[in-house]
Amino acid sequence: MSERRVRVRFAPSPTGALHIGGVRTALYNYLFARQHGGDLVFRIEDTDSSRFVPGAEEYIIESFKWLGIQFDEGVSFGGDKGPYRQSERRAIYKEYVQQLLDNGKAYIAFDTPEELDAKRQEIQNFQYDSHTRGQMRNSLTLPREEVEQLIADGNQYVVRFKIDAGREVLVNDLIRGEVRVKTDILDDKVLYKSADELPTYHLANIVDDHLMEISHVIRGEEWLPSAPLHVLLYEAFGWQDTMPQFAHLPLLLKPDGKGKLSKRDGDRLGFPVFPLEWHDPKTGDLSRGYREDGYFPEAVINFLALLGWNPGTEQELFTLDELVPLFDITKCSKAGAKFAYEKGIWFNHEYILKKSADEIGRLFLPEVREHCPEETLERVVKVCEMMKDRVNFVKELWPLCSFFFVAPTSYDEKTVKKRWKEDSPQVMQELMEVLDGIGDFSLENQEKTVHTWVEAKEYKLGNVMNAWRLTLVGEGKGPGMFDISAFLGKEETLRRMRQAIEVLGNV
Repeated sequence: MSERRVRVRFAPSPTGALHIGGVRTALYNYLFARQHGGDLVFRIEDTDSSRFVPGAEEYIIESFKWLGIQFDEGVSFGGDKGPYRQSERRAIYKEYVQQLLDNGKAYIAFDTPEELDAKRQEIQNFQYDSHTRGQMRNSLTLPREEVEQLIADGNQYVVRFKIDAGREVLVNDLIRGEVRVKTDILDDKVLYKSADELPTYHLANIVDDHLMEISHVIRGEEWLPSAPLHVLLYEAFGWQDTMPQFAHLPLLLKPDGKGKLSKRDGDRLGFPVFPLEWHDPKTGDLSRGYREDGYFPEAVINFLALLGWNPGTEQELFTLDELVPLFDITKCSKAGAKFAYEKGIWFNHEYILKKSADEIGRLFLPEVREHCPEETLERVVKVCEMMKDRVNFVKELWPLCSFFFVAPTSYDEKTVKKRWKEDSPQVMQELMEVLDGIGDFSLENQEKTVHTWVEAKEYKLGNVMNAWRLTLVGEGKGPGMFDISAFLGKEETLRRMRQAIEVLGNV
């Protein structure tokens, strides 16, 4: 018998923006599939029609496109095991619901919400199971003729899975090892609702995984409690031989305090929890996204890959392709991973350092041209060569180095008070004459000439440079002074110095 082909799936519900925890789950599925030469399937689980949000499906697809996570088949990607949208598979599910009913593995229940609420008040910690189902209105307690009549009359019903008490269910998890659960604590889960003629997550999930030949189910820890039920469903259908291997990933936890990461944590601490900006069509709320906040997709991937897993080495920077051979699902942590969002910022900074000044310059150019429409890419790249190592995001460049492109119109008061001495106007006037006399205005030639002049005049180099910086920049920031003046050129350097002397005078 040939080894089973690795096939994994990512199956979000189109109920809103894609949470960053879902992105990590998809990433781990991608790495696992690529590592084993397998397939990654994209499935949309939209059986809960009441929670459907327009635009959510397109948002999810766009998120993965930006991140560089490629699917092999599924919604919008094609494939021969579709349809891949659960709402388009109603007839398939009905067939399998009927199979369970015919085999006595499921039953029809007519209990109304009011009847269920009354039973909950009557019995503390009530659950619909082998101990209580005999007290309820279902096909196990009602005559067959009455059941048929109720259905014929259009009464709404659900189909429940019949779980026998007194068994122990074994779940083999690639991360958590053996998980054993007694069936006595499991309730008879609803598998199908006549109201919308759609299955619940539990049935649709199992049927789809079987028919789409999913070999491994890699999902969040929150689904671990449903794993025993899914094992029992595979048994009920007689599909034990094709049951996938489970791997339940650790939760992403709040950066501070206890509990799982939520959007409120991002709002409170100032970081996004969605890959892309999300405009909620129901509330009109706008939520931040990693893309719009200026993160590189490869930085987000790198950051997420190491939340709950690490390669066991000191290396931290990995491309997506480098992660594929290193990833080991069995080495994922069992404990939740604290969402240290500051580390995501650090990764973005590291990717700025890795990128060439030309790459960063092209990203920075549109913002520069908003202020200086005629500015050239060549000059912008030169600035990036000097300044890109000082920022975490490209959007931080303009506030930091706008002075390269736009002359200061005011001068920082604190810097003036500290750096502009009584003799500064005179010294700057002398420096202007020295600079004006330089034919070769290159950085090296300026530096040599100015240093010679400072030594000859016995001035303090620090005082000269600080005052000069104020005239060119307007405050005490920026790279080396000769880097700045060489970039500005002689004419602009002298013009700015002249203006500063006029404005500041003997303050």
